[in-house]
Amino acid sequence: MPLTPATEADIAEVSKQLGRPARDIVAIAARCVCGKPLVVQTSPRLGDGTPFPTTYYLTHRGATAAVSTLEASGLMAQYQQRLVDDPEFAAAYQAAHEAYLADRAAIGGEQVAEIAGISAGGMPTRVKCLHALVGHALAAGPGVNLVGVLALADCSWSPKIC
Repeated sequence: MPLTPATEADIAEVSKQLGRPARDIVAIAARCVCGKPLVVQTSPRLGDGTPFPTTYYLTHRGATAAVSTLEASGLMAQYQQRLVDDPEFAAAYQAAHEAYLADRAAIGGEQVAEIAGISAGGMPTRVKCLHALVGHALAAGPGVNLVGVLALADCSWSPKIC
């Protein structure tokens, strides 16, 4: 999916969505149907020097609330078990991990030794944070992060609704 530069209005909207000042946004990685930021791409090292492995950060309040409900439902355990039981599913998750690392490297992530080889959401061996996985799926597009795509399909929220 095409990333778009973050405007001052985007930064203000993300800050409103998060309830705090947005930090170190590189670009808007996905937008909702009305054009508001949905997922941001964040610098691999924050302005204060802190390593930040979460390259794609889900910010939209409706999306984050719906994904939180999914996490509370126990769905992650089902996805985790599928990683164990289904080698093709596990291979797709490994590929998502590698794609995530490549995206981070493209914005200077290879220079942040503290997070080398670490992506987000538990990839490639655990399903730990659906927010990160859904954010990656929305940013990268269909087929890149299968767990994120499945979570979106199981979610009560849709990117087609603002």
